[in-house]
Amino acid sequence: MTSTEEQHDALRSLLGAFALGACPPHEAAELERHLRACPECAAEAARLREAAGWLSLEEPLDQPGSLRQQVLDWCLARRPAQLPVPAWGVPYTAETAKLDALLRDLGPQEWQEVAELPWHGGTEQLRPAEVLCHLSAVDGYLALALGLPDPVPAAPGAGTVPVPLPRVPPQDAPAPVPYAAPRVPPQGGPYAGVSGRTARLIADQAGQPPQSVRARWRRLTHDLVRSAALAPQGNTPVDFGFAVMPLRDAFVDRAFECYVHGEDVARAVAYPYAPPAPQHLRQMVDLTVRLLPSALAGLRAARPEHAGAPAARDARARGGRRLRLVVDGPAGGEWLVPLDGPQAGPPAGEPVATMLMDALELCQLAAAHRDPDRLPVGSHGDRAAVREVLHALPLLSRP
Repeated sequence: MTSTEEQHDALRSLLGAFALGACPPHEAAELERHLRACPECAAEAARLREAAGWLSLEEPLDQPGSLRQQVLDWCLARRPAQLPVPAWGVPYTAETAKLDALLRDLGPQEWQEVAELPWHGGTEQLRPAEVLCHLSAVDGYLALALGLPDPVPAAPGAGTVPVPLPRVPPQDAPAPVPYAAPRVPPQGGPYAGVSGRTARLIADQAGQPPQSVRARWRRLTHDLVRSAALAPQGNTPVDFGFAVMPLRDAFVDRAFECYVHGEDVARAVAYPYAPPAPQHLRQMVDLTVRLLPSALAGLRAARPEHAGAPAARDARARGGRRLRLVVDGPAGGEWLVPLDGPQAGPPAGEPVATMLMDALELCQLAAAHRDPDRLPVGSHGDRAAVREVLHALPLLSRP
């Protein structure tokens, strides 16, 4: 091989880097001179530049989040599952799978990033593996209700004292006496159990490779879904320590938190993260609305200025007030929210106000990821009632 042929082959080997703009300036200049005299290399460079252009498109190459559900629906239509997941368990299945897909892509440095998890009492700062410990710690309440092993080590000398707990109102029943949660729960308050379980599991998993923590969490989610398929009615009570929910609501609650904290992790590692599918988001909105009366009672207990103006108190004396909540978008709907609790008597008359919100923004506000005073909301009627609901929603968040 002559020196000219060797020089030609050396320059031709740089065409890939040249197409990507990765050549040092002196090599790029020499290659440009060569391309002007070599039609064969010039044609190859043009082809590689066109291919490189596809790699730099602004549109993401990832498939849309709905594709997975479409494929699953098609497969199940051809061959139904032996143990179909109840409709109330599907959002949890989808959100845990979405978070797992994100975590599989994380590199060693990204596992060391710190995610911020806001709630109405402050902001937790956890690495992704620690976020999984937190999710597992709360999922453990469902595991215990379903007869599965608790993923959290027992506390030394642990003992429990039974206390009356609030229950989530079912869809077809009036709300019970609401639970008066403080604005910022003090240490040892209603969320102490969740915080303690999270701390114990983080300590137990310390030193484990992050992907091992991910695999352990993923096994737990699979076990929960399989067990849910054996309890399709979803009536089993789940004791969270600060509230008791039927299993069907507890699964939606876990899907909601998995989405919120998955987005927290994605924000920390600068990854895109899709919102829940509309049919799943609708279930999250419905649960949030049914929990609102308890949050309103907690707001009034912690902040007396929200107890109501004289006109509102007079209205409560004549019967409970209601607010019409209209949720916009494909996950939307309309709900009548009791504002005054059962002590005011059954709701009577027309709603005192109407409030229009986006479904995703409603859930973000309920997770304390939005400022209630800066959220775009359409409203008509009693502005004090609307403001009260907006400030009560973040109380549904927890550590």
